[in-house]
Amino acid sequence: MRLMRCERTRAARIPKNLGSHVSVMVTALIVTLLVPLVPQAAAHDQDPDRAVIGGYPVRAESHPWVVALSSRARFGSERSGQFCGGAIVGPRTAVTAAHCLSKEVLGAEPGQVGDLKVITGRGDLTGQTGKEIAVASTKVNPDYDSASNKGDIAVLRLSSAVPEGSVIPMAAKGDPVYRPGTPGSVYGWGDTTGGGSYATSLRAAHVSVLADSSCQRAYPGNSQEGTYDPGTMLCAGVESGGHDACQGDSGGPLIAQKKLVGLVSWGVGCGERGRPGVYTRISAVDSVVRSL
Repeated sequence: MRLMRCERTRAARIPKNLGSHVSVMVTALIVTLLVPLVPQAAAHDQDPDRAVIGGYPVRAESHPWVVALSSRARFGSERSGQFCGGAIVGPRTAVTAAHCLSKEVLGAEPGQVGDLKVITGRGDLTGQTGKEIAVASTKVNPDYDSASNKGDIAVLRLSSAVPEGSVIPMAAKGDPVYRPGTPGSVYGWGDTTGGGSYATSLRAAHVSVLADSSCQRAYPGNSQEGTYDPGTMLCAGVESGGHDACQGDSGGPLIAQKKLVGLVSWGVGCGERGRPGVYTRISAVDSVVRSL
C-alpha cells in the first residue's frame, strides 16, 4: 500500500541468485514471500485487468503510440517483462519517465540491461502480438532531480523505426490543452487495486487536467509526500478520486486532444480523493527529446 511519495514503476526485479526462470513480482500481494524490494521508485496502488484506477479496456492497435518497457532478464517473462510505460514521439524515438531507468528500478545502468525493449501493438502482455523493438540508446534528462522528480523524462532511441501513424505529437508550451478542465486519458498496464494486482491488458482512464493549485494543496512539501513543482509537473485526475494511474504505469502517456501532455510520474495512493496524479509536463521537457 502506498503511504508516501512514490513513483509508479513496477520495480520488482529478479534477484540474480534465483535465476532467470523465476519471476519475482514484488508487490503488496507477495510481501509475505519476500522482503519488499519496492524502493522510492515503486509504490502506486490499484484490480485485476483494470490497469489504471477506474479504467476501461482499450485496443493497442487503436493507440499504437502507447508502449510497454520490457526486460525479461530483470522482471521475468510473465507479462512480457513489462515494468513501465512510454510513448512513441518519433519514428525511432520513445519517451518514458526518467526514474524508470534508474539503478534503483533496473538494478543496473540502462546500458547494462541487454534486453531492454519497447513493445508496440501488444494489448495483452501474455500474448505475442505486436512488435518488440530493442532500445539502441537512452538519454536521461540531465536536469532530472531524483529527489524531487522534477524533469522526470528519459528518451529512448529505437533500433528500428515504427510507422509514422504510430507517432503521437507532443503538446508545446502555450497549447490550450494544458488548461485546467481539459479532458484526457492515461494509459497503462499497471496495478489496478492498490494491492499489487497487475492488468495483463492495456487499460485507460478518463481524467482531466487540474489546476496547479490542486496538486500544490495535496503535495505542499511539508512531509515526505513530495513537493509539486508547476514548472516541470502537470496535475491531472478527478477531484473526487476514483480515476488515476498506479504502480506499474510510470512513464505511460497522458493524452489530451490527440497530443501527449504528460508522462505518469508520481503521487500518493491511487485514485484517492484529494490526491491527484502528478505527471511530467511535456512542454517543460520537450527540448530534451528534440536534442537527441
